[in-house]
Amino acid sequence: MEVREFDFELPQELIAQKPVSPRDHSRLLILDRKSGELQEAFFYEIIEFLKPSDILILNETRVRPARLHGQKNKTGGRVEILLLRPLDSQLKWEALARPGRRLQPGTRLDFGDRKQAAEIVEVSSSGGRVVRFFSREDLEQSMAQCGQLPLPPYIKRPLGEPDQYQTIYAREEGSVAAPTAGLHFTPELLDSIKGKGIKLGRVVLHIGYDTFRPVETEKVEDHAMHSEYFEVPRETADLINSARREGRRIIAVGTTVVRTLEASFSTEEEVQSGSGQTDLFIYPGYRFRVIDALITNFHLPRSSLLMLTSAFAGRERLLNAYRHAVKNEFRFFSFGDAMFIK
Repeated sequence: MEVREFDFELPQELIAQKPVSPRDHSRLLILDRKSGELQEAFFYEIIEFLKPSDILILNETRVRPARLHGQKNKTGGRVEILLLRPLDSQLKWEALARPGRRLQPGTRLDFGDRKQAAEIVEVSSSGGRVVRFFSREDLEQSMAQCGQLPLPPYIKRPLGEPDQYQTIYAREEGSVAAPTAGLHFTPELLDSIKGKGIKLGRVVLHIGYDTFRPVETEKVEDHAMHSEYFEVPRETADLINSARREGRRIIAVGTTVVRTLEASFSTEEEVQSGSGQTDLFIYPGYRFRVIDALITNFHLPRSSLLMLTSAFAGRERLLNAYRHAVKNEFRFFSFGDAMFIK
């Protein structure tokens, strides 16, 4: 399958630069994946498309303030480090660095009021840097004093409030990107959903920077996903397995939830609790085993997220929905509008 089959034209002005307020007043496009029928609504009306027997699964990851601005210890030259993921030690991190060519192994860095808080120890295989902090205190204080949330590269304006890029239920810090399908929920909407009898399950998947990157291979099958850490609590696994036996719908809030649940599905035909790493790459032809419906945003062309949603809805039906969204000026990407694929 060719990657170019997942391309589409998107006017720049449809890339949302800030969220709507209140959050649940974003627009919602409902796609029936069996008939291809499209409906329009506002996100707060999603409750009308949910059944009391439904199970809604949320990703509780929280974006860490992983973008650090500092200086080189010897020269005072400015540097920017984006911490991507911890390596064999919580003090050692894979990172993106600017200016990369001037940050060679042995360069020591200061962040905030710490002296020699970190050191570049090697160039990573992807061309980034491996950064080692000298102590846990250095790392924690660097994030507290000068850490910023790493906004997607297509968002050009600073946020008024950092929590605009966190879901209201974000709990466990560890992502470099928000699970953006969850950004549409307000406390009042979640209360209304629970009041209808819908049960909520919670998982964690810490999102990596690759979520912003297009697939660069010519063939979809040649793309390799980076692994991401996930957790499925016992109560969530029990809730899902019981619901599946009873024929109730499992609705994933976001593609990260889809990957978590599908990766944790066992040979015993059940979702297993526990934690681990997943590099599961879902594209058309994949047989979904857990989810029945999906709440998601409008994704980047040629992205693995667009391929996952195409696998669930059908590529032609999904791209037709995207064409409808462009024509009717829906807002795209992280702060954009939402889809409910049922």
